[in-house]
Amino acid sequence: MERQSRRFGLKWKIGGIYTLVMFLLGICVIAAVYELTGSTLRDQLDRRSLAIARNFSDAAAGYVAGRNTLALNALAGKYTLNDGVAYAYVEDGRGEILAQTFGRVPEDLQSATVSMTEIGRREWRWNGKAIYETSVPVLEGQMGKVHVGFWADDLDAEIQRALVPIIAAVAIVPFVGALLSFLLAHWLVQPIVGLTRIADKVTMGDLETSVGGNCVSARDEIGDLARALERMRSSLKAAMLRLGRDAA
Repeated sequence: MERQSRRFGLKWKIGGIYTLVMFLLGICVIAAVYELTGSTLRDQLDRRSLAIARNFSDAAAGYVAGRNTLALNALAGKYTLNDGVAYAYVEDGRGEILAQTFGRVPEDLQSATVSMTEIGRREWRWNGKAIYETSVPVLEGQMGKVHVGFWADDLDAEIQRALVPIIAAVAIVPFVGALLSFLLAHWLVQPIVGLTRIADKVTMGDLETSVGGNCVSARDEIGDLARALERMRSSLKAAMLRLGRDAA
């Protein structure tokens, strides 16, 4: 019973150590993949939002020059049909809003605007929800600026949808590694179990059971142990035969 407990313990020690290492490596890899992939996806979404805002700026330039508010409102409404777009609005060079899709302009909207000649990005809250806003100058800021707001929840959800299958695929690796580690532990311990049984027979006086199989021919520590055990058995058998002849 004690020997069985020791064999079980050795398997679990070897398998447990390999499993722990695999899970620690898996956690590190998942964290790295999450960080790198999330950053890459965020950059892609930033480029996408910038592309939409630039298209809006180019399309609005002529209407801003002619102060055609009806066409600007229709154009702003068209851009809100893009997935994830919360609103769009246009302001002239003096900061006056020419067209917007808010319905009612938020009170804190004007104070949050940035330079007319620079591409701007900001985060703020509208109707209790987080917004990522991208603003692009119209004709290098001479005619004003367009602003496109994106729902932060939609962008984050898009990132999560892209990350989940990647993380799931990476997370499988530690489980496969754990399974392989226990198979490896079994493969390593099994020859030792066989040699232990032969040693038990020798101690009980059975000197006829030789150490055979692949263990003796193995070119490793287990092979060395098997050959040493076989030499010991052969020596004991020869000694017992000599003692028997001397006694006769």
